[in-house]
Amino acid sequence: MAVSTSFSGAKLEALFLKCCSSSSANAAYSLCVPSKTAAKATRTTPFRRGLVRCDASASPDVILDNAAAVSALQQLKTYAADRYTKEKSSIVVIGLSVHTTPVEMREKLAIPEAEWPRAIGELCGLNHIEEAAVLSTCNRMEIYVVALSQHRGVKEVTEWMSRTSGIPVSELCQHRFLLYNKDATQHLFEVSAGLDSLVLGEGQILAQVKQVVKVGQGVNGFGRNISGLFKHAITVGKRVRAETNIAAGAVSVSSAAVELALMKLPETSHGNAKMLVIGAGKMGKLVIKHLVAKGCTKMVVVNRSEERVAEIREELKDVEIIYKPLSEMLACVGEADVVFTGTASENPLFLKDDVKDLPSVSQDIGGHRLFIDISVPRNVGSCVSDIESVRVYNVDDLKEVVAANKEDRLRKAMEAQAIIGEESQQFEAWRDSLETVPTIKKLRAYAERIRAAELEKCLGKMGDDISKKTRRAVDDLSRGIVNKLLHGPMQHLRCDGSDSRTLTETLENMHALNRMFSLETEISVLEQKIRAKVEQNHSDN
Repeated sequence: MAVSTSFSGAKLEALFLKCCSSSSANAAYSLCVPSKTAAKATRTTPFRRGLVRCDASASPDVILDNAAAVSALQQLKTYAADRYTKEKSSIVVIGLSVHTTPVEMREKLAIPEAEWPRAIGELCGLNHIEEAAVLSTCNRMEIYVVALSQHRGVKEVTEWMSRTSGIPVSELCQHRFLLYNKDATQHLFEVSAGLDSLVLGEGQILAQVKQVVKVGQGVNGFGRNISGLFKHAITVGKRVRAETNIAAGAVSVSSAAVELALMKLPETSHGNAKMLVIGAGKMGKLVIKHLVAKGCTKMVVVNRSEERVAEIREELKDVEIIYKPLSEMLACVGEADVVFTGTASENPLFLKDDVKDLPSVSQDIGGHRLFIDISVPRNVGSCVSDIESVRVYNVDDLKEVVAANKEDRLRKAMEAQAIIGEESQQFEAWRDSLETVPTIKKLRAYAERIRAAELEKCLGKMGDDISKKTRRAVDDLSRGIVNKLLHGPMQHLRCDGSDSRTLTETLENMHALNRMFSLETEISVLEQKIRAKVEQNHSDN
């Protein structure tokens, strides 16, 4: 009996599950994965191949059900394979930020700038990751990738983050956020514009996005899509700040730290509170400048060397900046009312035992010594908060500073969103224009196969005694004919994405050529990339 069945992709899984639960399906060889692994296997592993076992005594209905089950399974496998191999590569961001993740977790995930190239290399070594970039700051840890498969790519990157940080995958999944393609693009543009920062419009994040591009230059894996995305994000960040008033009145993390300290001190003590800054790097220098902007004229700075402190002192000549070496750090803390820490130390500088016996702060200053820790990893251990005479604040506490002027900031953010919308469309158009590249390659390969085959036939008919000069002339003639024939189609497949009308026409031309020359039936570029990466990883292991 011939059985003809045809199922849509949406119905195949339901039919397959029904078949798996029926008695007739049990007559087929291993259509379902054994018991406990069944759910997992149907989700993450290909179905096992098997032959149908039909009992001679089986009824016609059972044989029909068996045949239908096998047909459904075969179509499901074909449907899943087509959906996988024809999938377009995606831009994905896997992120954990101050909005979703506590500082304790972020500091474990933090990757120093010097390690970004290594991280990119490791990420691009994963089977389904083609390009990558790392944006690691005190407020966020975000990994941007071009994934050959969304689901598999996210899974591989999350597992990589777990291995490098020691945080279980299940815990990462509770705090991470995932964005794809247009949403991922818009997110990075908002980040670069300062819309996703604790302090709206702060300029430090734009400098950090620029640094990603600077570090990524020449790194294998910081490819065309990701580098194009980050370069466009820099353009967006500059344009938003130039065309809106978002930076006016907005502050960096360092400025917010100074504002937070002043909020916690009695207003009458602002002029005489003793300020101590530990670390004279970028963050420390910004803290010093913002203290000066708020009227502070004297402070102590502890740093490994005096050179950087001398440079800051030279720049701020009207301010008394006293340098102290690291060996005197604890003594300086004992004399200070407010301590700002902003070093790159991977271990805490202060624990409970270091601080508990220090002299008390005057009641005129509020009676509490303030530690404002803007470092990730933190310079001040959480245990220091247990001391009654101490108050510890970290980057997460800067949210209190951001609460002011909310209405004005929302208005500026709306203006910025309009710009981001325009720029997102431009970037997506540019990326869409890249869609024609595989068709161009496949069309050239198709034409080259025909040329080579016909050339071989021609040379065979001409005999073995033809000269090299004649052979070369015939070869050049065939190449010239092919190039001239391809010139027109190739011109209509090239577009920079700046004109939406031209882009639409270009994509229509691409689909037409794919149909005319059956280019879609060839192994997809995406599938080729995945196969190559899997084979490479197997050979490395």
